[in-house]
Amino acid sequence: MDETHHHLFETPIGVCGVAWNGRGLCAVQLPEKDLVTTERRLSKKSGSTSPGAPPPDVQALIGDIQNYLSGEKVDFSGVAVDLSGIDDARRRIYEALRGIDFGRTTTYGELARAIGATDWEGARDVGVAMGRNPMPIVIPCHRVLAAGSKVGGFSAYGGAKTKQKLLALEGVSLDGGPPRLPGL
Repeated sequence: MDETHHHLFETPIGVCGVAWNGRGLCAVQLPEKDLVTTERRLSKKSGSTSPGAPPPDVQALIGDIQNYLSGEKVDFSGVAVDLSGIDDARRRIYEALRGIDFGRTTTYGELARAIGATDWEGARDVGVAMGRNPMPIVIPCHRVLAAGSKVGGFSAYGGAKTKQKLLALEGVSLDGGPPRLPGL
C-alpha cells in the first residue's frame, strides 16, 4: 500500500507524469526541459520506487489531464489525493484550493483569509504552499494570483508563462483581452 509508482504520458504541452500509492495520487509533474528531467523531478518529489502500469483510476486521471490540457473543462476535485506527508497548514490550503472551480481565480490573500489567516504572513504562507504543490492541475495552484490579479509566480518549468497558458485554457485572461493560447 505504501509503495509509490509513477507513469509518464504524452499531452498537448509535452510529457507529463503522475505518481500514486495505495492512498491515492501523490504527485503530478508538468513537462520539464526534457523527458529525463521530467521523470527525475517526478520521482524525487513523489518518492516513487519505480515506473508502473497505472491502475484504472489513475489511467482515468491521465485521460482527464490529457483532456484538460487539450482545452476541455475537467473537474479534478473528486480525485483521491494522498496528503499524508504534508503539514496541516499546507493541507488546509490545498483543500481550500481544490474548491476553486475551472475558470475561476483567487489571490494569495483571499485564499489565506478562506482558511482563517488574516495577516500578510498568511498570504506568504499560501505562496510558499503553491511553490511546493506536489500535484499541479489537480490541486490548481495556477488559479492563485498575486494582489491586483497579477499573475504571480509559478514553480513549473516555464514559470509565469506556463501559468498564463493554463489559465488561458480555462478562459481566464489577465490583461482584459480575450484569452490567448500561445503555442502550448
